[in-house]
Amino acid sequence: MTAELVSLHPLAPIPLRGVVPVTYVHLLYEYLTQQGLEPQSVLETPKPSIETGGLGRFPVAHWQALLQLASDRLGDSLLGLHLGRSVTPRHFGILGYVFLSCGNLGAALRRFDQYQRLIYDVNPVTISMNSQEITFEWGVNQGRPGPLVDECAIATMVQFMRNLVQEPLNPCSITFVNPAPTDLQAYLDYFGCPVQFAQATTRMVIATADLQRGLRSPDPVLLEMLSQQADAFLAQLEPDDVWMQQLRHCLTHQLMLHSEPSLEQAAAVMHLSARTLHRRLAERGLQFRAVLDELRCQLARQYLQDQRLQLTEIADLLGYSEQSAFTRAFRRWTGLTPHAYRQIPGQSS
Repeated sequence: MTAELVSLHPLAPIPLRGVVPVTYVHLLYEYLTQQGLEPQSVLETPKPSIETGGLGRFPVAHWQALLQLASDRLGDSLLGLHLGRSVTPRHFGILGYVFLSCGNLGAALRRFDQYQRLIYDVNPVTISMNSQEITFEWGVNQGRPGPLVDECAIATMVQFMRNLVQEPLNPCSITFVNPAPTDLQAYLDYFGCPVQFAQATTRMVIATADLQRGLRSPDPVLLEMLSQQADAFLAQLEPDDVWMQQLRHCLTHQLMLHSEPSLEQAAAVMHLSARTLHRRLAERGLQFRAVLDELRCQLARQYLQDQRLQLTEIADLLGYSEQSAFTRAFRRWTGLTPHAYRQIPGQSS
């Protein structure tokens, strides 16, 4: 009876639920390596694998434990801040490219609202806005992850916004539900705004005017990562010779740069003359346009397996300026529209 009363007491701790991306764990592995440590021995767990193009999902309770192990080993109570500020677009998988492809910060944050459960599915976020400010607020209904998890999450979001825009960006204010640390200066220095602790909710407030800030071009690291993902997928197909693999990689990279690949461009990247490239294709009974079409079809099938990607985003990844052009091409390749292809059992994850 006593145990039942304790479990129902309003002050009893709420069991921690939720997940974070596996890529956060990868970020921690990278950080520990940079500090000269062997991550697997510190964290006492093997590095979790991640599916091509995805983020994966990792229990937040386990994430909390890993951060605590790393913090204790490093003697770093500010690990959440230090880890968050080292994040890059590639740590968000293909979603990083989706965010970078938005027209401005406001559009990217709308995408965040749409996909936030894939990025940080612990306590749900509430977003409110007035003429001056936009507020992101997290309660404690699904438990309190603790300072390391909370500080890493907010620092990651701030750092990612800074990565997106072309100029420095600071929030208007930050609050945390956790008790105040002994030294606030590190938080003030990193966030560049007032920071309060022991508040009812975790909040981040940014100026509405910042939503109009334009985004920089997709970074080469992210584009290279996407190219590697595409290459890994293509490697599962019937093997080609090294020369054809190089051509496919070149074309994939051009598509991700929103550029319509041409034979001349591909030849230049491959250090060949256009005539030589044309001849090598002809020797294999191939035409440049047919190779490009086949590549787009293969990549389209791969991207359509990821329900997080909208059809407009897939069209963008394939180098089409309009979704309608992608739809026409996909129907020509498969006899189906992209939407209909997604409805086939086993074609989406």
